[in-house]
Amino acid sequence: MDCLTQFFSPQLKKLHSGKVRESFKADEKHRLILATDRISSFDFVLETPVPCKGAVLNSLSAWWFEKTKDICPNHFVKILDPAISLVKEAEPIRLEMIVRAYLTGSAWRKYEKGGRTVSGVPVPDGLTKNAPFPEPIVTPTTKEASDRPISAEDIVKEGWISKDILLKMHDVSLKLFARGSAVLAERGIILVDTKYEFGLIDGELVLIDEIHTPDSSRFWLKEAYEKDPYSVEQLDKEYVRNYLMEHKTDSGYPMTLPDDIVSETSRRYLELYQRITGKELELPPAHPQNRITENLKITGYMKEGCVVIVMGSASDIPHAEKMAERIKSYHVAVKMRIVSAHKNGEMIPVLMEDVIHSADPVSVIAVAGRSNGLGGALAANLPVPVINCPPFSDKADLMVNINSSLMMPSDTPALTVVDPKNAADAAVLCLNTPILKNAFRLKIADVKKGLDKANEDLQERQDV
Repeated sequence: MDCLTQFFSPQLKKLHSGKVRESFKADEKHRLILATDRISSFDFVLETPVPCKGAVLNSLSAWWFEKTKDICPNHFVKILDPAISLVKEAEPIRLEMIVRAYLTGSAWRKYEKGGRTVSGVPVPDGLTKNAPFPEPIVTPTTKEASDRPISAEDIVKEGWISKDILLKMHDVSLKLFARGSAVLAERGIILVDTKYEFGLIDGELVLIDEIHTPDSSRFWLKEAYEKDPYSVEQLDKEYVRNYLMEHKTDSGYPMTLPDDIVSETSRRYLELYQRITGKELELPPAHPQNRITENLKITGYMKEGCVVIVMGSASDIPHAEKMAERIKSYHVAVKMRIVSAHKNGEMIPVLMEDVIHSADPVSVIAVAGRSNGLGGALAANLPVPVINCPPFSDKADLMVNINSSLMMPSDTPALTVVDPKNAADAAVLCLNTPILKNAFRLKIADVKKGLDKANEDLQERQDV
């Protein structure tokens, strides 16, 4: 099954790339958050993705955000695709509020070795593996390169957040956990522990990131727990963690997962979504990248395609702007960039990464004069059509320098179009989408109609 491990488009400005999620700018007050099928554990991302995982995380979080907004406002606005949500921009608080109701996972491993506190919170003696705490406890951790447990006292002392906001985060976390536990209990599921992340919007505390997902939470089936609390089956990412711990060697954890573990993890995520929401997660058979691109076009966050105009220097901007204006008339996105093939050509793969991996149709226009090496350098590095359109100042300039744009090395398929309007049209046609091809059919028909009318008028004048 196809997986979504990354998403690139020159139409979207990437704001952040995390272990699992990608963030893109929507406008000044909103961003798009995309949940990929990447899976992380023990502070690293595995090389093996899990099919449908991102769609489950995003869609399930959207469901929970709606169910808990009366307890605490959140950043969620609407879902655009099973794997993408539109959210409000928030100032993140770099803490995770982990609420635990049972002694399991890392807390149990520490307890088993004699530890009687979790993030500074005391826990009683005499507990066994997977036993419930007398009351749920809140155990914060920092969000750093490597997360670390931190006590409430140290949070304030180290200046992470004020005491008043911390107390509110603590109170809201317990209320969210109580709501989640009650909803899940009706479905025969135990919310074992989970983490909440918060931010500020205009000074107001809001819930952000995700809520009650199999990535952020542990879930047990109540029936299974009552039968065997020591080895209860889990529906969440702990299944993957257990595999990694069982197969750890002196060189560390495995970086990949076998097919059976991937398949079972995907099944558990999908089953959990259905158990919680009461419906199956509907995903069309299209590749996730194609589905997302189409949904972002439908919702207005992407256009039919994108033409990237790459210039050798800032002096080429006026020439590029003429083509950009014409390209935009077809409702196609235009992006401009500056890089010199001779002076910093090594930056081409970096600056054009979103073009190299783009999910949407893209073409490139290279604008460079004299000894034009830019078009060839771009064509040699990019898997999209490249069109040279040098900014010739006059016919003499054209005659002297055109050869450097026409003659390309082998395996360097750059085209050359001298007229800027024709170059713009050619770049749009290279996007090769049904909508744009139809636009050109209509344009061709109009040109033919105009010529026919001109001929008719001429014939009438000659007959007078």
